[in-house]
Amino acid sequence: QQCTYLEIEQVERTHAVVLSRPAWLWGAEMGANEHGVCVGNEGVWTREPVGEDEALLGMDLVRLGLERGSSAREAVEVMAALLERYGQGGSCKEEPVPFIYHNTFLLADRTEAWVLETAGRYWAAQRIQEGSRNISNQLSIGREITAEHAELRQRARSQGWWSGDGDFSFAEAFSLPHQPPRMEAAKARYRAGRELLRQHAGHITAETFMGILRDKASGICVDSEGFRTAGSMVSVLPRDPALPCVHFFTATPDPSRSVFKPFVFVAGIKPVPQVTSPTFRDDPAKQVPRFQQVVDRRHELYRRHQAALEMMEQDQEKGQKLLQTLRDLEQQGLEGMNALLGGTVAPSPEELADLFFDCVEAEMKFY
Repeated sequence: QQCTYLEIEQVERTHAVVLSRPAWLWGAEMGANEHGVCVGNEGVWTREPVGEDEALLGMDLVRLGLERGSSAREAVEVMAALLERYGQGGSCKEEPVPFIYHNTFLLADRTEAWVLETAGRYWAAQRIQEGSRNISNQLSIGREITAEHAELRQRARSQGWWSGDGDFSFAEAFSLPHQPPRMEAAKARYRAGRELLRQHAGHITAETFMGILRDKASGICVDSEGFRTAGSMVSVLPRDPALPCVHFFTATPDPSRSVFKPFVFVAGIKPVPQVTSPTFRDDPAKQVPRFQQVVDRRHELYRRHQAALEMMEQDQEKGQKLLQTLRDLEQQGLEGMNALLGGTVAPSPEELADLFFDCVEAEMKFY
């Protein structure tokens, strides 16, 4: 199995996956599989040095967890075992200057939710039993560890990060005493995310999450300093296995000006070339030395969306009108999902197979 930088052993069977990913690499930032398992990751810097050597990227681990895990718990086990075996490292950015980090992950399925956090080859996992949970570019598993690397505590003691007395906290032992400046912003974002979730406790819907992902004041939705939230995803995972899981993807940056479009796993899904990035014969990400050239990886929807954003900025009135049209389109998708999960409509498998394609087509027409 060829991942971004490494080749690893393939397994007998992999699950169908839908992925939101940077076009140049093999893995994904987030995605779901046919069993309703969802995984997302983000970067973190810890006391363990980052690996200059090319190994597995955190994004490779997201995809491997989805392809090989039929539950959130199984995905955690798969990802932890591969991390221990191959390590994590290599550049996470399509640029000649390496940008390297470790990873934390959020995992969920119909019945369970987990947080998996890593420092080099070491890791800790926490099963989330109730309420809500968020992660944001920092270690957040304290003393509530459900599973861990066999030598985790020994490592912390040998490095002098933990005395060996009292309860062991993964975040306290492995977090950097002095965070890089960008990590300071992560603390505020983590607190804001937790607070927004708390405000909606007990009545969180797909719309609630879309609203939180669009929140600019908290820094959750980033659209500044040449850095922009690249893609967003919200999944609804009914406990009733007779009901389908519905995964909403923007497939475009800046969720505050994007459309969440529903995707459901069924047989014979219609391919959506409008959101598939082009491939290149001599891809600069695959040639060594890497990233010596720049190629345009934007897919068709991305190009049209960017042109529409420019128009929005130039003509406020027109922009507002377009945004309203896009919100109406999103609302139709949400109403359709509620009808589907509420049992008031039973769409044919063909309709579900074309669902994401049709939504993307409608959005393209508006642009």
